[in-house]
Amino acid sequence: MTEDVPAGESSGDRPSAMRGKLNDQSQQRIGNHLRALYDSVVQQPIPDRFRELIARLDDTPETDTADKT
Repeated sequence: MTEDVPAGESSGDRPSAMRGKLNDQSQQRIGNHLRALYDSVVQQPIPDRFRELIARLDDTPETDTADKT
């Protein structure tokens, strides 16, 4: 093997600029699937533990870090 081509890929007749790129239809399909996946994650409720941590952080008084030298 003398070519620097990743395993499972062949250089074929495509120009080097086209190797590894997806066509618009494939990109759109992947994007739609990712959007659907992440939309379902966003719809899930925030776990109580995270709510408690956020509340504790909100209640913590801010300190000026410039004074601590």
